[in-house]
Amino acid sequence: MNDWLEIEKKYRLDETKYREVLSTLSELKAEFIGEDFEENKLFTNDYLTEKRAVLRLRKTTKGGFLTYKCRIQNNIGIKQQIEYETEVSDPTATEKIIENVGLKLRIIYEKRRKTWKLRNAEIALDELPFGFFMEIEGSIAVISEAEALLGADEYPVEHETYPNLTLRYGKENQGVIEARF
Repeated sequence: MNDWLEIEKKYRLDETKYREVLSTLSELKAEFIGEDFEENKLFTNDYLTEKRAVLRLRKTTKGGFLTYKCRIQNNIGIKQQIEYETEVSDPTATEKIIENVGLKLRIIYEKRRKTWKLRNAEIALDELPFGFFMEIEGSIAVISEAEALLGADEYPVEHETYPNLTLRYGKENQGVIEARF
């Protein structure tokens, strides 16, 4: 698998399903990786919008990360995108650099994330201001295996990205769409 290709499948959960998945992960003895709180800021310009790409600055309790993402179209219900990510030591300075090269802050969303390793898959349970979600990341075969183990094959698939969901459910604040707790 290409190190720059992110492959994942996202599911929308209600609170009951969220708790069921937590229980199933425990029963399957999945390895708990950790949990974190994230503030995600997305920057764009006309060029990135045309490419269906975005630049994201993520601040967590563990540090900051700058990520470029560009979506790859497919019809298989699994999200594939080019992703380049690097750790940044000073997210505030990084944000100033981004703004001063002409990119505009468009979206901010917050997320609480718990992460597990289940065999070769990474499982993320996310809580955002507009709902609960599960993401399974790995190869297509690994995603299918994890989906079966978790009994998630009947869960509703969420095709929208968190930024697009933020555009739908967030609130406008001085020209920026935000979804905050």
